[in-house]
Formats: sequence, structure tokens, C-alpha cells
Amino acid sequence: MKLSQFDFDLPKEKIATELMPEVNGRIQWRDECKLMVLHKNSGEIEHRRFKDVIDYFGKDDRFILNDTKVFPAKLFGKKEKTGADIMVFLLRELNKEQRLWDVIVDPARKIRIGNKLYFGDDESLVAEVIDNTTSRGRTLRFLYDGPYDEFKQALFALGQTPVPTWVKETPTERDVEEFQTIFAVNEGAVSAPAACLHFSRELLNKMILKDINKTFITVNMGIGHFRSVDVEDLSKHRMDGERMIISQQAADEINGTKRSGHKICAVGVTVMRALETYVTTDKEVRANDTWTNKFIFPPYEYSVPDAIISNFHLPESTMLMAVAAFGGFEKVMNAYDEALRNDYRFGPYGDAMLIL
Repeated sequence: MKLSQFDFDLPKEKIATELMPEVNGRIQWRDECKLMVLHKNSGEIEHRRFKDVIDYFGKDDRFILNDTKVFPAKLFGKKEKTGADIMVFLLRELNKEQRLWDVIVDPARKIRIGNKLYFGDDESLVAEVIDNTTSRGRTLRFLYDGPYDEFKQALFALGQTPVPTWVKETPTERDVEEFQTIFAVNEGAVSAPAACLHFSRELLNKMILKDINKTFITVNMGIGHFRSVDVEDLSKHRMDGERMIISQQAADEINGTKRSGHKICAVGVTVMRALETYVTTDKEVRANDTWTNKFIFPPYEYSVPDAIISNFHLPESTMLMAVAAFGGFEKVMNAYDEALRNDYRFGPYGDAMLIL
């Protein structure tokens, strides 16, 4: 398939800027957003609320959720000597002892190896550029002599919640809570697993009452999903890697559910990607702690999930491609047209789709 086949007109006002908007003067709960249900075999579409999602599942079915935790990855500082404003986007920690981080620097063109960058009103946190050639941009060494926990606290205190700028330019205090799932535990993501944001404690309790099971895996979502695809031939696109952790217990739960004939629902593209990365010939999941750069686009036959939940994604995005590979290209693109006509909200704060 070609990149241009995933293009469509998305007005900016269709992109949600709050996870829980005010409706009639009242802030909605996470699970009150719209839910479009697409039956992939027939193409039938239903319009529901997210809290109704459990109506499509029963006893011993299993939801796979991502328990990654977003960290304050965006830092603002100044370059030495010139005092020029710079933005540093922390991607991943490379070495705890040496305080090394993989980062993106903006503007990048004037940053060279050996440059020092200063952060904080008192410029108390200093970093040195030690590598200018990584595929992700730069490697910084933070010059901090104190204990590691103290350094991490100082670093994150200066950071900002990394809500994508195409969602909103400046995050608010409310975003600190909203851009995080209620079950976020394992720190390392630079973006929230959007489909998991809709789960409320009330909904999780209702799942228990219906004997619907849940399993948590960890996929530290990176910015690869948001990078522009710059090749028309999708087979030539290369995804950034993301760390994924599927414990032996999680693998056993997922495989046991499959063997017993019950449904597996993958919640979000990160989960879909992780489940499909290492699959046995019997279409079972293997436990692992590794990195995945798997890129899913049509045509592709999924081995593990029987259903998926996803938000409505941007045109030409790799996340839209992964969803179309599950639901069928024409049916998913038709559903997106339906979403636009019915005022569904797009993006990580937007509404959700269930494909069965």
C-alpha cells in the first residue's frame, strides 16, 4: 500500500485538546467519550459510549493494557555563550551512572559536540553534547555530581508533560493528570498510550463484575508513531524502536485465554505492536524484555488479538495504518469518514474505536 492512500482532510478543530472536556458545564469522566464500534466482517458501525465497551465481551475474555508511565520529557534551556533558547526532548536514558540520555534538540542545526546547555531559572542543571550523529538526534551527558535519585528528581522537576504540540502548544496542570493512564506504573514513555486513557476505575470494577480479565504489559511509547512517514512505498519505512516487556505471567495469561477460545482485546497500537512482535508458529505470545521496531500496515494478518481498541489517528500516521491492517483498509477509512461526519474527536485526547 501507498502512503497517500491514508491521507484525508482533518480539520484542526476535530483534534481534541482535553481528555475530559466540559459538557453542559460538567467535566466528563474518562469513559464517557464516544465509542465507534466497527464489525470488521460486515462493515456495520454502531455509535456508543466508551463505558459500553464491556457489552461486547463476556466471562473469561481478556483485555491487554499498557501500564507504561509518561515522564516529563520536555525541557527548556539555553545554549552557552549565546544564551539562545533551546528545547530538549528526552527520549531514553542510556546510562544511569554517566547520566547519559538520548535526546532531540530544537533547533538542532546550531548544536555541536562539546556545547553546554543550561536548564532552570538558576541554570543549576548543565548538560554537555557528546554525540551529534545518532539517528534520534543527540546524546547528552548531564553534569551532576549528586546521588542518582537526586539528579533524577532535579531533571524531572524541570521537565514538562510532553503533550504533542499539534494537540496543544502549552500543557496545563490538568495535563499532568490527564496525559497518564490510571494504571501507569513503569516509567519510560514519552507519550501516553491513548486508548488506555479512557479506562476509569469504575469501568475496571465493572469488568471484574462481568468476569472479564485484564493483563498488563509495558511498552514505553516513543515518538516513532508521530514521526512523518516520508516514503510513498510503505515497505521502505523504518520505525523507531520501543522497549516492550511481556512477563512470563502475562504471556501465560494471554496464551491460556487463546487456548480456551475466549477473546483477546488489544488496547492501543502499542499493545497491538508488542503482541505481534514475537509470535510462535502456534500463534502464541512469548515472554520477553526487548525492543521492537515492528511496523504494521496492510495487508497484514494479526495472530493474537481478536478485537482492538484504538483512538482516531491523524492522516498518514503509522497508527492509522496498524488499525487499518486489523479492520480492513476500506472499512476503517469508511469508519473514519463516518467519524468526521459525526463529530468524533481525533488524537490522543480524542474518542475511541472498537473493532471486532
